[in-house]
Amino acid sequence: MEIWINPRCSKCRSALSLLDAERAGYTVRRYLDDPPTTEELEDVLARLGLEPWDITRTGESVAAELGMKDWPRDAASRSRWVKALADHPILIQRPIITADDGTAVIGRSEEAVRSLLT
Repeated sequence: MEIWINPRCSKCRSALSLLDAERAGYTVRRYLDDPPTTEELEDVLARLGLEPWDITRTGESVAAELGMKDWPRDAASRSRWVKALADHPILIQRPIITADDGTAVIGRSEEAVRSLLT
């Protein structure tokens, strides 16, 4: 199991605390220091069953600078979104947890994190 975190994020710290309490084995990836590639993002999106705009933190200042609120959310624009996430990892929703069985969740709630533990 791997968890993408920003250590300053309270949701990330909560997810780590829960994983520790459940004695789950995991690897931490500080995705701001070790940004995912576009290929890794495509893999995670497939695991999540989501589109890149679904995991984009559009409230970040860089999203405003890029004008992302006006970007189309369609198949033709998908690669543009993925590239923006790879180039600006602060835009990626967190924490993202990928399990060894191929599943993944955005672990912003206790229920989401626990769904990977059962």
